[in-house]
Amino acid sequence: MSSRPSAPPSATVGEGWTEKGIASWYGEPYHRRRTASGEVYDMHAMTAAHKTLPFGTVVKVDRRDTGADVKVRINDRGPFIEGRIIDLSYAAAQVIGLDIDGVAPVKIKVVGREDAPLPSSQPPPEAPAADCFWVQIGAFSERDRALRVEAELETSGEVAVILVGLDELWRVRLGPFDEKPEAERTRNRITDAWPGSNIVPCGG
Repeated sequence: MSSRPSAPPSATVGEGWTEKGIASWYGEPYHRRRTASGEVYDMHAMTAAHKTLPFGTVVKVDRRDTGADVKVRINDRGPFIEGRIIDLSYAAAQVIGLDIDGVAPVKIKVVGREDAPLPSSQPPPEAPAADCFWVQIGAFSERDRALRVEAELETSGEVAVILVGLDELWRVRLGPFDEKPEAERTRNRITDAWPGSNIVPCGG
């Protein structure tokens, strides 16, 4: 990302190359900003930042503590915190539960390459105004985990719902809310317990 320090030159590696370390994720305020590759960062796409891997490298990220995994395409540089080896997009973090945990031990493995979309001279257009809003706690590949999160929220007095998308992810949400400020107040109230929560429009 443009606000990050410059990175070392990219490394040439083949399929099967692996690395172990700590993974983290990033979303706002970098969403819709230019990445080091020239692409506009989309926190809802399956991408990641790595210090040296060539842009377009596809890696499989395995959580060493839970076994959850996700594949991402490298399109940015980072992370620049000692011990961390990869920064996942928000969407990728959700798949393996990293949006809830913040950081986790992982093993990454190069599994191929994927051409990047041609960079646009302008960021993508803003989405039309939403009619209502959710506070999304997380999206999970396992139903049982979503149910556990729902139960934790209900224990603290929140009324949560679980929605299943075509991508087969189980989304735990609060709402819906007619006004965005109402959703923001709810998110602010729970942010200490659920720092990965974010506001999404209805239909999103």
